[in-house]
Amino acid sequence: VQLQASGGGEAQPGGSLRLSCEDSSKNLDYHAVGWFRQAPGKEREWVSCIRSSDSSTYYADSVRGRFTASRDNDNHVAYLHMNSLTPEDTGVYYCALDTSRWYSDFCGTSQRDFSAWGQGTLVTVSS
Repeated sequence: VQLQASGGGEAQPGGSLRLSCEDSSKNLDYHAVGWFRQAPGKEREWVSCIRSSDSSTYYADSVRGRFTASRDNDNHVAYLHMNSLTPEDTGVYYCALDTSRWYSDFCGTSQRDFSAWGQGTLVTVSS
């Protein structure tokens, strides 16, 4: 599994960004995709997960209603659409795969649920 997260950058409060998570090994289709973020000086936290069985999505309370996870299995890409951004959304965003489960209904919320990680992409929200 070779994950690459991209799409980060600068945004103003209230703005939007779309993050992408590509898997060059094309295994993304079979596994849950988790999104995490790490703000400066803080621990990495779970943001969202999209299931591999039916693409059901789950969100942290802090982003629910503003962020939307999706996946395009035909192109082996997962997305995190981020709207109504606030400065508290600033951080490095990571995507990860739960490679221990295939076509599963499980969607993890802990880093230990995911075994393959991308390198992270920086999101900065400021005016």
